[in-house]
Amino acid sequence: MTMHRTVQVNVDAMLEDLRTLVEVESPSRDLDALAVSAKAVAAVIEGRLGGRASVVESAAGPHVHWSGGGEPRVLFLGHHDTVFPLGTLERRPFRVEDGHATGPGVFDMLGGLVQAVHGLAALEDRSGVEILVTADEEVGSHGSRALIEERALACGAVLVFEGAADGGALKTGRKGCGTFEVRITGRASHAGLEPEAGINALVEAAHQVLDIAALARPEVGTTVTPTVASAGTLDNVVPAEAVVVVDVRVESAAEKERVEAAFAGLTPHLPGAVVTVRGGVGRPPMPESASDGLFALARRLLPGIEGRAVGGGSDGNFTAALGVPTLDGLGAVGGGAHADHEYLVVSSMAERAALVAGLVEAIRDGS
Repeated sequence: MTMHRTVQVNVDAMLEDLRTLVEVESPSRDLDALAVSAKAVAAVIEGRLGGRASVVESAAGPHVHWSGGGEPRVLFLGHHDTVFPLGTLERRPFRVEDGHATGPGVFDMLGGLVQAVHGLAALEDRSGVEILVTADEEVGSHGSRALIEERALACGAVLVFEGAADGGALKTGRKGCGTFEVRITGRASHAGLEPEAGINALVEAAHQVLDIAALARPEVGTTVTPTVASAGTLDNVVPAEAVVVVDVRVESAAEKERVEAAFAGLTPHLPGAVVTVRGGVGRPPMPESASDGLFALARRLLPGIEGRAVGGGSDGNFTAALGVPTLDGLGAVGGGAHADHEYLVVSSMAERAALVAGLVEAIRDGS
């Protein structure tokens, strides 16, 4: 099996659709902006694939779902929310220069959506394919997870159109990831007159940060990183409250359980201080075993393409945890996710779209 050679895609048309999506800003949690974005995504899908793309309302914003009919065989998974606030487009408009497309969301992950749609549009038979584009991936997928899992189980295979890994590699594994909030409650007092009457939440937070950082096990891929801290009100008041936010990444379910248990077991060092923990590892790990079969298909279609396990999470974590074969990183080749230098390599778009078409046919044929 080699790349589906009859696939013909128009890169100019792909860039036209990419411009349309980028120029409709869609920051997570902005429900009005997401509603406009969902309509734009639905219009692009319907314009290229025909049929009807349904807008599925949720508390987190509207998702978009399209089906090619027939027995469901493969789910295309993506999201239309971005991390960029309204107004970013004015400062950083969509441009195509020197072989790169730039603008908010081109790499994460509007370019991948466009490639997926155009790759599928190149096939006369689009049956068995579903497309689900969610509105809240960047903020945890709390409003879309149930729908993602439902459609993944129904389809039996998932292709995720997040941006590619470095050099265009597919993402064959992902760490589980989550956020913990550790809140310390102490007691305020005058820092000069009677500091001993207070319970210093900032000092307690310092103890907790050291305990938390010690939970990391980099030798097995577990990172535990305090990222944000706040405490205190005035320079002459013993702080009564402090908050520490922690980013956690794990490669195995066993490490997820260990770290969550350790956070639940945090105890105060100062008499009278209270430690309260919220959060957890919300996205389970995506083991590389989940992508083995689909990655083998991709390698047969595009010999030499690489696979790589990465630290960031995606909605593919959820589908892989269900035991549904999942391959990620099929989206744009480029880089700079979540940054001002975000870009997409235009010359890669046609090849990635052709890979989409080849994977669909191989999955439907049971190759």
